Amino acid sequence: MLTVIKPGMLTTIQDLGRTGYRAYGMPVSGVMDRYAATMANVLAGNGHGAAVLEMTMLGGAFRFENDAHVAICGADMQATLNGQPVSNWSSFDVPAGSELAFQFAVSGCRGYLAVCGGLDVPQVLGSRSTYTRAGLGGLEGRAIRAGDMVRIGKEGLRPAAGRELPEMYVPEYGGEIELRVIPGPQDELFTAKGMETLFCSSYAVSPRNDRMGILLEGARIEHVSGPDIISDALCAGAIQVPGDGQPIIMMADCQTTGGYAKIGFVISPDLSRLAQSKAGDTVTFVECSELEAVTLYAVEQLSYERATKI
Repeated sequence: MLTVIKPGMLTTIQDLGRTGYRAYGMPVSGVMDRYAATMANVLAGNGHGAAVLEMTMLGGAFRFENDAHVAICGADMQATLNGQPVSNWSSFDVPAGSELAFQFAVSGCRGYLAVCGGLDVPQVLGSRSTYTRAGLGGLEGRAIRAGDMVRIGKEGLRPAAGRELPEMYVPEYGGEIELRVIPGPQDELFTAKGMETLFCSSYAVSPRNDRMGILLEGARIEHVSGPDIISDALCAGAIQVPGDGQPIIMMADCQTTGGYAKIGFVISPDLSRLAQSKAGDTVTFVECSELEAVTLYAVEQLSYERATKI
């Protein structure tokens, strides 16, 4: 059992998302940074889809009522175990009665806490992910609060000892983020100048961003005759461009349809880096082929397999 002493700024229970229900208007949700969350589960001895805690900007403090094995990955939130610093991107034992605490993120935006066995909350439509806008999943469909108690599951395979992810697998956060983009499906609704603007400009991450989408600020992207289309399917990674010409990148909690033209899609491995961005970070776009996107996804999956052998 895990007891919440301090919840942090926005801490929710998430897994890899709620798939198969987009046709009925249900967003996928799930973790914002799939790479960090999956690595945390790998280090903790879980399957990739086990439920974890996702902390945003300011982490929480948690007391473990029983012995546990945990892993922390993602944003560096200056974690301490009973007041002693513990390494990010690592797993370690937590004796019963111990307190694991996090502070403000000094790099990145979202930190992940995985516990061997996973967090045992009821599945809703096949997922434990929290979708706060609908009050669905996780713990009563909301962010966690002080005093909450979360059960720990029993389906993990506890490692014999703590592990630390090799540096080659640890991403760097902050500064300038390069995102690879597959153009389309409505790129014909943008002028040649508009397409050039997307790939030749730097954009700043706006403070107006959340789990639904990240608004960028910078050079105006020009449409041929306007931004509106008949609403069609939308998913994480889609780059919508409304009438003001400022791109919006859809993220985990995005709606299932949208009526603004989409100039391209950010490939899934790069969404994890974007999820760790803060207001003021800069974003640039690079055109990417479908073959390159599939190859990069395969490389990411291979890194999880290699991490299990550490």
